[in-house]
Amino acid sequence: MNLLNHPELADRLAAAYSLGTLRGGARRRFEAHARQNPALRAAALAWQERFAGITELQRAETPSPNVWKRIEIDLAQQPQAPATAAEPLVRNWRQALGWWRGAALGGGLATVAALGVSVYLGGEVQRREAELAQIDRARNTLAQQNVQLVSQLQAHPEIRYVAVLADERSSASMLVTFDPKHNTLTLKRLGAFQEGPDKSLQLWALPPGGGPRSLGVLGGNPVVRLAAAESQVKDPHMLAVSLEPKGGVPGEGGPTGPVLFKGPMLSAP
Repeated sequence: MNLLNHPELADRLAAAYSLGTLRGGARRRFEAHARQNPALRAAALAWQERFAGITELQRAETPSPNVWKRIEIDLAQQPQAPATAAEPLVRNWRQALGWWRGAALGGGLATVAALGVSVYLGGEVQRREAELAQIDRARNTLAQQNVQLVSQLQAHPEIRYVAVLADERSSASMLVTFDPKHNTLTLKRLGAFQEGPDKSLQLWALPPGGGPRSLGVLGGNPVVRLAAAESQVKDPHMLAVSLEPKGGVPGEGGPTGPVLFKGPMLSAP
């Protein structure tokens, strides 16, 4: 088949030959065609120049001495011509040697080009992998920071209402705060008052124009948390703490014991 009648195929074969991926019988057939077709040799050389540009930054390499040895062996195995044809034979040998030298150089360039492409692609892959690993680490760090921040924000209460409950001498005895984010009332004892073992402290909301509503029974701990809705505590509600029997009393009837501490629930600044 005349490759010149199939320019696209010839160009692909020239590129594969120059890169070194055309091997075996296909490579030998291409070389045989190239000896007879200057245009095919020119295409191969053009591709060698393109691939050589990739390896400009790579260390230069020359063909191994074994290449020349194989060329000499191949030339020595060619049939001997009669003495009368010595001059054309020498001329043909020189042409063949010139082509083989070019082919060997092309093979060397193709090898260098293939090596350059491999090194370049390998470096790109490693660089991309390093970038992706760095991005993954940054994402993981950011995700961990987000989890910690969310955890801190969730753990940190938002105080919207506050009350200081005082005794009859106006001494601060209990600090009350309300967190609408968690619908939680937090009560912290400020004084030294301790109810007896048969008594309990009970918290009441005193809305304007309405009866007392129980918000819960306090335990003996210094800090107590009770669930409550914002509508139960927002100003101008008054809060009060009464002393009740152990376990408290039902909330419908209001306090049954003395009111020990009281104070208004105010919006936090």
